[in-house]
Amino acid sequence: MAKREALGKGISALIPEAANVLSGTSLFYCPVALIKPNPHQPRKHFEDPSLQELADSIKEKGVLTPLLVSKDQEGYTLIAGERRWRAAQMAGLERVPVILKEASMPEHLELALIENLHRRDLNPLEEAEAYQRLLELTGETQEALAKRLGKDRSTIANALRILRLPQEIRGYILQGLLTMAHARVLAGISEPELQRELANRVIKESLSVRQLEKLSKRVKKGGKAKGLDPDLRGVIEGLRRILATKVDLKPSKKGGRIILHYASHEELQRLVELLLSLGGEDQEGLA
Repeated sequence: MAKREALGKGISALIPEAANVLSGTSLFYCPVALIKPNPHQPRKHFEDPSLQELADSIKEKGVLTPLLVSKDQEGYTLIAGERRWRAAQMAGLERVPVILKEASMPEHLELALIENLHRRDLNPLEEAEAYQRLLELTGETQEALAKRLGKDRSTIANALRILRLPQEIRGYILQGLLTMAHARVLAGISEPELQRELANRVIKESLSVRQLEKLSKRVKKGGKAKGLDPDLRGVIEGLRRILATKVDLKPSKKGGRIILHYASHEELQRLVELLLSLGGEDQEGLA
């Protein structure tokens, strides 16, 4: 693979120097109608109040930062600056300042990703999807991609793990019901059903990340999602009170086990007698 431009320095490393822009060699005003959005834009959601604020600002002062575009057969394709392009349309501008750059398909995605990351415009899922697409397009390792983007490899690895979460949980992330930190904890659990039940509990009980971490550790030690259910916890606590001993509940998909602990033969005998008395059964042969 041919050596490509370093991306860790951000957009400024990929556009012409200021002197060239000011001389007019790369900067020109392009009709808004000739520009189409970047098909590789990692950001999917633009409907936010700040877009109208940007449109109002552009209507008053114009577009202060040029858009980055590439030439195609029908006009120009955005590489970076889609929010400004959308806001310019809302403001009724006919032309916007652009900088022309030849870019390959991976570079289109890379440049859009860098701009959004620097502006913190991407939600966690959009960021993770962009990393995944870059890895697929470039064939690079996570470590190599992280180095070029100026990121820690763990940042990319953790983001990609989020994509493996069930669709329901990814929806919670998009809605802001779960944070990225919550999602990382859930991604560390292998069973989707456990992930869903813990996610729902986080939302229902407003659990912190630390509280979720404690619950996930219990799950990894053998507890099941149903064992975390408040109703089942009540069953355990009731049995402990009646039997005066330690009780564990181990649910499974088809049933489960109730485990009674005893410290001596005498305590075992007491439990047997107590259980038989509760059930009204004959104790002969078990005394």
